[in-house]
Amino acid sequence: MNTFDRYAPFIQDYIYQNGWENLRAVQAAAADVIFNTDENLLLTASTASGKTEAAFFPILTLFTEEMPSSVGAIYIGPLKALINDQFGRLNDLCQEAHIPVWHWHGDVSASHKNKMMKHPSGILQITPESLEAMLLRRHSAIGKLFGDLRFIVIDELHSLMRGDRGGQTLCLIERLCRLADVNPRRIGLSATIGDPEDACEFLSAGTGRRTIVPKLPQGSVRWRLSMEHFYTFPPTNPGAPTKIHNQPAEAMLPIDDALAPKTDTAPKEADPGIGYIFEHTRGKKCLVFVNSREECEAVTTTLRQYCEAKHEPDRFLIHHGNLSESYRKTAETVMKDEEQFQTTVTTATLELGIDIGRLERAFQIDAPFTVSAFLQRLGRTGRRELPPEMWFVMQEEPPEARSLLPVTIPWKLIQGIALVQLYLEERWVEPPRLDALPYSLLYHQTMSTLASCGEMTPAQLAARVLSLRYFQRVSQEDFRILLRHLLETDHIQQTEGGGLIVGLAGERVINNYKFYAVFQENEEYTVRAGSEELGTVVKPPPAGEKLAIAGHVWLVDEVDHKRHMVYCEIIKGKVPAYFGEVAGDIHTHILERMLGVLCEEKSYPYLMKNAVVRLKTARTSAENAGLKDKNLICLGGNMYCLFPWLGTYAFLALERFLKIKCGKRLGIKGLDSSRPYFMQFVMSVSEREFWEILTEELKKPIEPMSLVYPREVPIFDKYDEYLPESLVKKGFACGVLDIEGMKEKMLQLCERALAGT
Repeated sequence: MNTFDRYAPFIQDYIYQNGWENLRAVQAAAADVIFNTDENLLLTASTASGKTEAAFFPILTLFTEEMPSSVGAIYIGPLKALINDQFGRLNDLCQEAHIPVWHWHGDVSASHKNKMMKHPSGILQITPESLEAMLLRRHSAIGKLFGDLRFIVIDELHSLMRGDRGGQTLCLIERLCRLADVNPRRIGLSATIGDPEDACEFLSAGTGRRTIVPKLPQGSVRWRLSMEHFYTFPPTNPGAPTKIHNQPAEAMLPIDDALAPKTDTAPKEADPGIGYIFEHTRGKKCLVFVNSREECEAVTTTLRQYCEAKHEPDRFLIHHGNLSESYRKTAETVMKDEEQFQTTVTTATLELGIDIGRLERAFQIDAPFTVSAFLQRLGRTGRRELPPEMWFVMQEEPPEARSLLPVTIPWKLIQGIALVQLYLEERWVEPPRLDALPYSLLYHQTMSTLASCGEMTPAQLAARVLSLRYFQRVSQEDFRILLRHLLETDHIQQTEGGGLIVGLAGERVINNYKFYAVFQENEEYTVRAGSEELGTVVKPPPAGEKLAIAGHVWLVDEVDHKRHMVYCEIIKGKVPAYFGEVAGDIHTHILERMLGVLCEEKSYPYLMKNAVVRLKTARTSAENAGLKDKNLICLGGNMYCLFPWLGTYAFLALERFLKIKCGKRLGIKGLDSSRPYFMQFVMSVSEREFWEILTEELKKPIEPMSLVYPREVPIFDKYDEYLPESLVKKGFACGVLDIEGMKEKMLQLCERALAGT
């Protein structure tokens, strides 16, 4: 029997109604695994390839043959917007078969949730945070709700594989399955999995099943890519008319007059890169990706000022995590409308699989941090048989004539090329981070378990928490240290009978709705203009100052620190917006490929005119400095620059290693880093002595805790503040710093340097 014939009749009808002439390879492969095995399944296929339907067509078919007596499948999505989008699609599919589809997150009505509690059935779509809340607040109902659970589908699996949120998701699944006494099959969906073996290990943890990854036909990669480079030039005379310049710097060519602002309402510091985006989004439906919320606000504001300067209607929307739900939904709804040609400036919030219709083009300002993010963002375009299309816009301030080597390298341009080349040449994507010591999450799951289960002995609590597969690297002694600290700080209390319960300090943490999430949140203030909620900001400016949010500029009338409210009114102008810093997590392999970009003679067909010229000047600088053969460059006198080509966490380990282990012997002073690209310092030894001393120190055992500075408590994750200092330091030293990666690479560099001198 072929796959189509095996599907339930209502699914066959759905396929006919949608005009599908044949099934896609991913659908046939998924059906084969789900129908004919009892194993887990990992589906890796491009965005818009039909992965969700591929998973649910056979699941729903099995349900019609034997309907579950409880919720039969859980769909875990990383975003509320993604769940809302999938809810509509699954509802349409399931209506005829009378299989209920429920969605559950903070924006869903209580009445909808109560209906599911009374009639648990069908499919439940939920975020990790809402699943945490359900286990915590509705603990006694879990058996009834999920007693016949057969499948757990995890969408955008890659987004959960490099941090505590993924660990939380695995812990929640394991806790739920124990409470309901079930062992459902797991299905992971993703468009950007680098190493399937690592992903299978992550997906299968604790199930006792293996994970099958169907081999799908690999078509040739067809992309429309362009990468252009711009210098930004602040005006020398703020009162003079603003001119926009393109580049290269050697021949400053003015952009077409159409881009030059003609009125006083033009941006005061005209940005040629933003002007380029303004022109090339006209009459098209596009996304503009940026790497931070601050930049999202600034870019949207500038683009809207271009509209005003050109006397054009505003055609730019904004979408990021600090905006109010109404602003986000407006952008999503407008982008779905096939008749409207608008552009949305966004962070990673539109990177994942929310359906926003047919997009013609994506722009990326500067390089993203990961190959995964590049692929996800590119994959938002190119639907309906068109190839994916992305335009990179790389920007930097022009280096001064006497600038030293490191600042003459256009790091974002080089990084962007490296990201593209790594995938084209190797199909490489970042592997999951599975070797952390997740003490912050350990606190969270300990408190959640104790709050949901009630009084437990220390041994019972340890057995319940430490048996979760994600905590396999945590020792019994570490857990004892944690419990003793929580008793001392009143996060937990001991009863007369020796049992443990949640303490007063712990109650305050647990009773805050923000407890359900393990990702870091800043203290946010709600911003309002009259009755309209605009979004949230961190560290708001005082009354009388300006604030940028929702793509406009506002004058702050009042800040209510008690209620965390900011009241403002709209004005014209341009100011930066503040949401807190965004850290980059760049892999060592990307840095190594960046060195290749600088040293090879290869040309890249997607580079535009300005980018070609800028890459050529950067390669000339690199060649003149000898970067291909040297990692330590003398900048003059006893000032040096070290290019280790290490990823973020290995680079961080090297910084500390040089200061703590080698600082005195090398006579290092004024070490200043531009992570993870280079570090500059003054030293009192010769280059050869530098490498000799480094070799000696690297060959000694490095105790991770020795790379924590005296009196330093490196708070890194959300709940670190509630941990004993010893565990915070250990978690940072052993779980964050990539000491082994640093040591291996630096010994190679030492050997090469000493062989060549």
